[in-house]
Amino acid sequence: MPDTPVTAVVLCGGTGRRFGGDKTRADLGGATVLDRLLDGLPGDWAVLCVGERRPTTRGVTWLREDPPGGGPVAALAAALPHVATPVLVALGGDMPYAAPAAPDLASRLVAGGGTGSGGHGTGSAPEVVAARDAGGRVQPLLAAYRVDALRAAVPTPAAGAPLMRLLDRLRVEAVEVADPAALDVDTPDDLERARHRLGP
Repeated sequence: MPDTPVTAVVLCGGTGRRFGGDKTRADLGGATVLDRLLDGLPGDWAVLCVGERRPTTRGVTWLREDPPGGGPVAALAAALPHVATPVLVALGGDMPYAAPAAPDLASRLVAGGGTGSGGHGTGSAPEVVAARDAGGRVQPLLAAYRVDALRAAVPTPAAGAPLMRLLDRLRVEAVEVADPAALDVDTPDDLERARHRLGP
């Protein structure tokens, strides 16, 4: 766990078109997909959720991107004025098993050691430590960000901006995470895979 205070920013504003509804409310072993994520985050982290307000088992602060449905960069832009810590961890609300990886990503960013595999600006301290999934993809919604660098990188207007283009403006260290941390629930089949991860 890093000594530096951390805020979790959880993005919950997707329309869930491929899922057929709000995937974060789907049942996963008696809890919602979102609650599985939130309940696993460190108890001393402030948690900001961006999207339509809904009940959660953990106390969080709800915010809304402008315009609603404006995309992940707009969601980050909505959260940033409310972040009072030097580090934030961005998480997709549809990633029920991402919480255990979050403290490690934050610790690596605070330690600031090298850019590692896939980094930009070799020899400079990273501004983002992002997860790399089993398929080799960098996950900007399972990543720790230096808040001052993220504020400088978010474009105006933020709505509709591609999330990966935002990463292009930052020095990124990509680190592999243990399966299934990067599993996201985009479709009913994904939800079934997530349920299998619960075990008997």
